[in-house]
Amino acid sequence: MARLPRLILPGQAHHIILRGNNRQAIFQSDQDRQQLLGVMGEVATHYGVAVHAYVLMDNHVHLLLTPPTAEALSRTMQALGRRYVGWFNARHQRSGTLWEGRFRAGIVEGERHLLACMRYIESNPVRAGLCAEPDQWPWSSAAHHLGMSRQPLITEHELYWSMGNTPFEREHAYREFMGQGVSAQEQAQFTDAALRGRPIGSDAFLKPLAADHGNVVVRRPRGRPRKAVPETGGA
Repeated sequence: MARLPRLILPGQAHHIILRGNNRQAIFQSDQDRQQLLGVMGEVATHYGVAVHAYVLMDNHVHLLLTPPTAEALSRTMQALGRRYVGWFNARHQRSGTLWEGRFRAGIVEGERHLLACMRYIESNPVRAGLCAEPDQWPWSSAAHHLGMSRQPLITEHELYWSMGNTPFEREHAYREFMGQGVSAQEQAQFTDAALRGRPIGSDAFLKPLAADHGNVVVRRPRGRPRKAVPETGGA
């Protein structure tokens, strides 16, 4: 089945998932992780893409990015993939692909959804049993948003800023928000939307999008249409 066209909107946040081919590890050391973050900072700056949140897991990466143009997001991800894979292959004496196809991206709109997506991204290591608290994982933006470190890579989203008038107020409010956890339904929603390229947002946001991009925005049942007869799974 032909894949759906990727929907990218300038000025909107996009949840990105980049996965290792056949679930293979894309990092073998902390140096590898540092390299990817360094390249991410360089290419995002070059193309004017804001990085709001990220997490590096063993075999996949989550990013929350806002591009100034649709082309800027694609070029950022292409440059990131090309430069990191070239470096990784040379360092580990390997060849061939590292990624599972193209990057996956889904638009995330609105306070309810965007802040929840940040929480979903930064809570990944806790859900995976890698740490007890999100800010204990050194390879995510959680420590930045919780006031434990300052990361130049991060451009704080305006909705994060709306959580308080001072850094302390914002960090405290976000810590309480993180403490509410991520429900199984929320987890499935964000994963499925990014993998399928579908936007998440308010009805007012999605309705006009559906008029122009109905094949992407309108979710259809999996599998073949059912045959008419007398009288199927989450991502």
